[in-house]
Amino acid sequence: MKIQFSILSKYPKIRHGILMLILILSLSSCNVVKRVKPNEHLITKNTIVEDGKTIKDERINNIIIQKTNSGMNSFFGFPLKLHVYNLARPNIDSIIEAKVLSDSSKVRWKTKLLSKKQFDREIQSRKNFNSWLKRTGEAPTIYNEDKTVITSNNLRKYYYSKGWFDNEVSFEVEKDSNKRAQVTYKVAKKKPYTLDSLRPTISSPLIDSLYPKFIKETLLKRGEQYDEQNFESERERISKYLRNVGFYYFSQDYIRFETDTIDTNHKINTDLIIANRLIRTEDSTIVEPFKIFKIKEVNIFTDDNFENRFKAISDTTIYKGFNLYSKEKLRFRPKAITDAVFINEGDIYTDLARSRSLRYLNDLQVFRYPSIEYVENSEDTSLTANIYLEPKKKYALSLDVDVSQSNIQTIGFSVTPGLKIRNIFRGAETLEISGIAAIGASKNRSDDVSAFFDINEFGGNIRLTIPRLFTPFNTDKIIPKYMSPSTAINASVTSQQNIGLDKQTLSGLLSYNWSPSQTVTNRLEFFNVQFVKNLNTSNYFGVYTNSYSRLNTIAQNIGYIPTSNNLTIPTEADQFITDVINGNTILTPADDDFLTVNNIEERKQRLTENNLIFSTSFDYKKDKRTSIFDNDFSIFKWRVELAGNLLSNLSELFGSPKNDNGNYEIFGVAFSQYFKTEIDYIKYFDLGRNNVFAFRSYAGIAIPYGNSNSIPFAESFFGGGPNDNRAWTAYNLGPGSSNTTNEFNEANFKIHLSAEQRFGLFGDLRGALFVDAGNIWNVLDNVEDEKATFSSINSLQDIAIGSGFGLRYDFSFFVLRFDTGFKTYEPALSSGERWFKNYNFRNAVYNIGINYPF
Repeated sequence: MKIQFSILSKYPKIRHGILMLILILSLSSCNVVKRVKPNEHLITKNTIVEDGKTIKDERINNIIIQKTNSGMNSFFGFPLKLHVYNLARPNIDSIIEAKVLSDSSKVRWKTKLLSKKQFDREIQSRKNFNSWLKRTGEAPTIYNEDKTVITSNNLRKYYYSKGWFDNEVSFEVEKDSNKRAQVTYKVAKKKPYTLDSLRPTISSPLIDSLYPKFIKETLLKRGEQYDEQNFESERERISKYLRNVGFYYFSQDYIRFETDTIDTNHKINTDLIIANRLIRTEDSTIVEPFKIFKIKEVNIFTDDNFENRFKAISDTTIYKGFNLYSKEKLRFRPKAITDAVFINEGDIYTDLARSRSLRYLNDLQVFRYPSIEYVENSEDTSLTANIYLEPKKKYALSLDVDVSQSNIQTIGFSVTPGLKIRNIFRGAETLEISGIAAIGASKNRSDDVSAFFDINEFGGNIRLTIPRLFTPFNTDKIIPKYMSPSTAINASVTSQQNIGLDKQTLSGLLSYNWSPSQTVTNRLEFFNVQFVKNLNTSNYFGVYTNSYSRLNTIAQNIGYIPTSNNLTIPTEADQFITDVINGNTILTPADDDFLTVNNIEERKQRLTENNLIFSTSFDYKKDKRTSIFDNDFSIFKWRVELAGNLLSNLSELFGSPKNDNGNYEIFGVAFSQYFKTEIDYIKYFDLGRNNVFAFRSYAGIAIPYGNSNSIPFAESFFGGGPNDNRAWTAYNLGPGSSNTTNEFNEANFKIHLSAEQRFGLFGDLRGALFVDAGNIWNVLDNVEDEKATFSSINSLQDIAIGSGFGLRYDFSFFVLRFDTGFKTYEPALSSGERWFKNYNFRNAVYNIGINYPF
C-alpha cells in the first residue's frame, strides 16, 4: 500500500464529513418515505416528454419548480440528504420528556451518576444533534399540485420564448400505495414561428444615420426560428455599439421590439423602435434626440484618499493633454499613469476606453480601487473625465514560516521573508525581494556526532515588474497598450547541503507578458538562464540507492566481490562500472546485466553533470472560464521552448574549442541545446445539480540536438502523482514498459489523458470517479533501452491506465481532495498479465491534495 501526501490539514468540517459518510453508508436500506404523512406522496421522478421524446436537457429540466430530493436521480440514485433528515425525530422534545424526564427514578439515577449539570448537557446535546440532522439533511419533497400547474405554465412560457407560440403543455401524476409519486409533463410544440421582416423606427437622426452600419451584425436573421433571447442579445449589442460611438446617455431601455403575427402564416414581422432621450427634472420631462459626446478634458487625481479629502491641490502637472492633480508632491512620472489611460482629450466617448482604463490601472497593482467619473459640460456636448486614484502603501513586508516532512527529512523548518516596494522608480514599477532559509534533519544520518539539523538550504530572489514592454524600440503597433503589456526581470540564487547531490543554482529571467483579450494571455521569455552545479557527485549512489542495490547485486552474482561484501561508495562502485564497460569482467554486451550496468552509468552521468540552460520560450493560454463558479468551459495552453541556439551560434562564430565529447563549453560546462513543446487542453461539461464531467489531454516532447544528446533532469517529464496518473506515485511510472526501480523515473516524451465524473454527495462533500491514462518514453536521445523508448505507433500499447474514486470537501476558498487510484493496465508487466493484475486496495495509491487535479 502506497500513500502520498500533497498537504495535510485538519478542520472540524472534515470530522463532520467523515462522521456523516459513515452514517450515510448505514442507511441504504432505510425507507425514504419514513417522514411522509398519510395522503401525501414523495416525488421520486420528474419527466418532461417533448413530442413523445424524453428531454434530458438540464436547462429545460431546471424549469420544474418542485424537484426531487437531491440524489434521487443522481449518479448513484441514492437520496443521501433525505436519509439524513429521516434520522431526525420530528418530536424530539416529546420523546425526551416521555422516555427520560417523566421517569423520576431514571432522572435521579442519571443525576447521581453524571451530576445535574452534565445531565442537562446530555439532554441538550441530544436536541442539538437532532437539529443538526435536520439542518444537514433535506426534508422530503411532497407532491403539490399547485406547483405542478405553475411548472406547466412556465414550460409553456419557455417554449413560447423559443418560437413555439401555439404549444400545449399537460401533466400526468402516477401515485402508488407506497406514498410515492412520479410526474410527467407532456409538451406538444406545434409549428414554430420564423422571423421575416425587420423595419426600423428611429427617432434620433444621428442614430438613424448609423443604422446601416450597426444592423449588418444583427442577430435577428430572416428565416430563423424566433428566440426571445436573440432579441435581448440584440438590444444589448445595439446599446453597446451606440455607447462606443459617443452616445453617452444611451441605454437598452430606449430599444424595444414590436412583433406582428396576425395572418402571417407563422411568420413574424418585427419593428425595431429606438426612442429619443428622456430627461427627467424635478418638475418636468424633456424629450430630445440623442447626441454624440466628446471628451473635453481628462483630470487625474493621483492621491485621492480619505485622509487627505480636505486638503487642497498643491501640485498640478499637464502632460500630453492630461491634467494631473496631487494634494502632495506627485509620486509618479506622468507617463506611467497616462499610459494606463485610454480616455483622451478630443476623442468621442466610448465604454471601451473606460473599461480598458480601469483594467490597466488595476493591472499596475499600485492603486486601490481606481474609479472614473464623467461630468457633462452644460455649454456644449462634451464630457469631463475625472479619474480618482488612491496609491497603495509603498512598502509591504511578508513572512512565511513552514514546518514540513518528506522522504528525505524527518522534520524541516523554513522561513521566507519578503519585501515589496511599489513605484520604486516612479514609473509604477514593483520590486520584490525575498529569501529562504531552511534547516532539516535527514532520515539517513550516519554520523551521530554531526548536528541534528544536517540539511540546510539558503537562497534569495529579486524580481522587478515593469508595467510596459521594456525594449529599445517602440512596440505599440505590435502590442498596443490595451493588451496590458508588462515586463518581468528576475534573478535568484539557492544553495543546498545534504539534499540530493548538494546543488547550487543561479538563474535569470527576462519575460514579456500581454493579454490580447479577456480570455487570452501570452508570455514571451526572451531569455531564461539557469546554471546548476552539483557539489557532491560522489554521493550519487548514496542518493539513488536503488541503482546502487542493483549494481551491487550484479557484482556479487558474477563474483566480482564476495556475496558477503558490498561495493564501497563511490570508489568500488565507480570502478565496477568502468570494468564492466571496458570488458574487464565476465559480462559481455550481449548480457542483460551488462545493459543494466550501462544504463546505470548513462543515468549517473546525466544526473551528476552540471547544467547550463540558456533558453527562449513562448506561452499561449486561452481560458474561457468566466468565474470560479463556471463549470462549462475550456482551457487551452501551448508552450514552445528553444535552448542553446544562441550559445551554439556564438561558439561556432568565434571558433570555440570542443571538449572530449565534441561539445562546446561555457565556463567549463557543456550548455544544453534542445527543442521542447507542450500542449494541454482541459474541458468541463456542466451536467447540472453538482454533476460535472471534466476531461484533460496533455502531450509534451523535448528533443536534444547539437550540443546535447540528452535533456537536463529539470526539463524532463515524469508520470504519476496526485495531479497525473493517480494509480502510481510521482516519478514511479515508466518509462515505457520498462520495470525500473529508480527513485526518479523521467524521460523526454509524455502523453497523458484524464477523465473525471464529479458529483455531489451531500452538503459540501463531493464524489468523483476517474480514469487516468498515459506514460513517459525516451525518444531521439541517448537512451538505448528498447522498453523505455518510443520507437513506433506500437509503443502506444505501453500507455498505463489507472482508475479509481475520490472524495472532495469544498471549503469555499479551497477544495481538500482524497483520491484512491488502482492500477488497471500496467505496461511494465508481461503482455498477458497487464489488465487488473494488481487491481486491489493492497496495491492502491492514496492521494491527498488541494483543489482539483485539473
